[in-house]
Amino acid sequence: MAVWLKRAVGADVKAEADAKVRASVEAILADIASQGDAAVRALSNRFDGWDREDYRLTAAEIQGCIDQLPAQALKDIEFAQTQVRRFAEVQRASIQDVEVETLPGVVLGHRNIPVNAAGCYVPGGKYPLLASAHMSVITAKVAGVGRVITCAPPFEGKPAAAVVAAQAMAGADEIYCLGGIQAVGAMALGTASIAPVDMLVGPGNAFVAEAKRQLFGRVGIDLFAGPTETMVIADDSVDGEICATDLLGQAEHGPDSPAILITNSEKLARETMREVERLLEILPTRDIARKAWDSHGEVIVCDSYEEMLRVADDYANEHVQVMTRDPDWFLERMTNYGALFLGPRTNVAYGDKVIGTNHTLPTRKAARYTGGLWVGKFLKTCTYQRVTTDAASAMIGEYCSRLCALEGFAGHGEQANVRVRRYGGRNVPYAGAAEPLPL
Repeated sequence: MAVWLKRAVGADVKAEADAKVRASVEAILADIASQGDAAVRALSNRFDGWDREDYRLTAAEIQGCIDQLPAQALKDIEFAQTQVRRFAEVQRASIQDVEVETLPGVVLGHRNIPVNAAGCYVPGGKYPLLASAHMSVITAKVAGVGRVITCAPPFEGKPAAAVVAAQAMAGADEIYCLGGIQAVGAMALGTASIAPVDMLVGPGNAFVAEAKRQLFGRVGIDLFAGPTETMVIADDSVDGEICATDLLGQAEHGPDSPAILITNSEKLARETMREVERLLEILPTRDIARKAWDSHGEVIVCDSYEEMLRVADDYANEHVQVMTRDPDWFLERMTNYGALFLGPRTNVAYGDKVIGTNHTLPTRKAARYTGGLWVGKFLKTCTYQRVTTDAASAMIGEYCSRLCALEGFAGHGEQANVRVRRYGGRNVPYAGAAEPLPL
């Protein structure tokens, strides 16, 4: 039976916080919808202390940001973007248009059509998260999206040079220095200065995630990607230091970031907890990581791999680091996760920054029904049909007429009947004029 050596705050505390976020976001989106640019400017001033005539960066400003970076930084960004692009291109190649003759004269198919415009949110309030530019912009461009715009908040009172450079190098068509709810609201709803998009993608804090949730339907979204989550599944093949490092490496994202250890070794569990406390004395981001660990950290001791698997699938976490003697055992059996990181040689930071898989992943149990951002998220799989012979149209029409009669849809039935008459030479009655065709 699983034993919790440490638990996160209760569900009631989380629910109360969620309710406050929902109400705040709803009011702000209403302001943006009614007041447009004026609301966006007021919100940018209020939350970021950031005001300018036009939040879109000029070509000169973008180049100025690129010129600020040392050559090695540009090479590093280019390396990371190459890995992301390479894997995205493999994913795109796996998605095929199809066309098949299912019956003589009946042709069915589908095309994978990219959305016309995508808005990519690149978070950066606490840290300039330039990796999110790679993950969203490059993936959209590989999918074939024609217009890709980005929004990232100012960092320390100005555009973050590395973030701007990453957005430009990834191929963004429009780059805005704008953050938070006002950014995703402006991209989705549109203003006088920002044309609306068809889809919103990218991670963010609880307010950004809630804004995307409320905007879903007006626009498409990639997934619900709120505060980051990390889970370490480990046995005694590893030690407490590496487990604690991987937990706190993600807890530093924010004070609401869950970090969970699942193990079948109580010795490892207690060693990891001691290592967490030691690292929290020296980690430069300890203030944030401490709040996350104290409120959202969990340590769970299980009896077996099977129980570890059951608990992990129930949590359905965003990042799952598996450091066991047989990590492939979990790869073959786990069903609910955003991304797996298999073995101690890899880690979540590799996925976040450079290795090539996408770091925009489902949180808050959304991994039960969706995976992370990939090229397929930007594609609409749209079907079509073609009937090439008179005989096929008449044959399908007779089936369709009888099925429509079962449902009482006379108009639908007549769509079939007129084709049976024209292409099959059968004198079937008009819908409603006589008995339907016999079953």
